[in-house]
Amino acid sequence: MTTGLPDLPTAFSPVIALREGGDALRRAVELAPQHGAGTLAWVRSVARIEAAVVLEPELPLAAARPALFAAANALADALGAYGPAEVAITLGWPSTIHVNGGRIGRARLAWPHGAAEEAVPDWLVVGIEARLTFPAGWEPGHGLQQTALREEGWAEEDVSAAELTAAWARHLMAGLAEWQHPGPQGGFRRLADRYLSRMEAAPWMGEARRGLDPATGALVLEQDGTRRLHPLAAALMEAA
Repeated sequence: MTTGLPDLPTAFSPVIALREGGDALRRAVELAPQHGAGTLAWVRSVARIEAAVVLEPELPLAAARPALFAAANALADALGAYGPAEVAITLGWPSTIHVNGGRIGRARLAWPHGAAEEAVPDWLVVGIEARLTFPAGWEPGHGLQQTALREEGWAEEDVSAAELTAAWARHLMAGLAEWQHPGPQGGFRRLADRYLSRMEAAPWMGEARRGLDPATGALVLEQDGTRRLHPLAAALMEAA
């Protein structure tokens, strides 16, 4: 079957193309027990980017959830490779994607129901979704602080949803490999630094110094000798 995705690494197999309206994350979750790591589901669409990949982590669930940050970083990298040089691509806690201050999408994460925090899960699924264009009839002001890639300079004649999806998959593979190889140029610190360098400071964060807990992916805020933790698992449940 033709995947419709250009220049996709062979590690991604099988590749499942869904029709407009499909849910890539849900489909990848359905396929995860049978097909395992590398399964990629994506949605053929002219209006949005949506894709998800099955992973088989070697870490306990709590420590494996930062795969979400790798997915968000990869989307930012993919957009940066194809978009105008002057646009600002930023991340909101825990995984929203903003372009020039407007929200265009998010990274997503799923894991087996009932999986224990301290146990290695059979699989994880990371996914992304981003708005290419607004629906027909959309007028400015309908959605405050929202935008679409076509509105911000990602021209249809320059890049397609398929090309951006494939770019995300390639950057995701690179980011996960970097995370899995500790050292001066890799490991969790590198993953965290890349994420934090793009993360927008929300008002509730104040002037605190920001970090990520490698054991859980929690956001760590430190100010005036006080240390506050914002669990990643809780943030994902709130965003669901």
